[in-house]
Amino acid sequence: MNELTGPLAAAAELEAFCKGHGWRFCFIGGIAVQRWGAPRFTQDVDLTLLTGFGGERQFVDTLLDRFRGRLSNTRLFALERRVLLLRTAGGVPLDISLSGLPFEEASIGRATPWKIADALAITTCSAEDLVIYKVFAARDRDWSDVESVLARRHGQLNLAHIRGELAPLLALKGDPAAREKLERMIAAVDGYLR
Repeated sequence: MNELTGPLAAAAELEAFCKGHGWRFCFIGGIAVQRWGAPRFTQDVDLTLLTGFGGERQFVDTLLDRFRGRLSNTRLFALERRVLLLRTAGGVPLDISLSGLPFEEASIGRATPWKIADALAITTCSAEDLVIYKVFAARDRDWSDVESVLARRHGQLNLAHIRGELAPLLALKGDPAAREKLERMIAAVDGYLR
């Protein structure tokens, strides 16, 4: 087996831990960008973990038994903000979203294995769902990632799925400008690659 280091090793460790507990999850963020977009350096591991609403404490406490918290009040922060900030023994940051929205559950259901080493795979969200997560987050790095996925997967993405899933999420967030920016990016990439 290939010797993994850094975020991919941390992702493999977290994958095994979550599977060992029978949890539903998938990797999003920079790890998924490695699969679907232009490979880029990432220092952390982003995972969405299906906890639902009301049962988060069990997941948070189990993860805190295994991984170190990154804040003095990691548990409280996670329960209030639905993001658990941890660190592996090797020092890799883990950002675990405690998910419960229908889109999050569906994206976990659509996730597939990605082979990262001999006989070793991690579960990432689909390329379409990665675009949705990134547009919803809408930070500068997220937009760069969206552009890389659009360019690398040109003609292969289910844009109707992206638009359909994204519309209610952006309405919930109150961010119609993100939808408009995505449409401009799709048109620009389409025009450039034709």
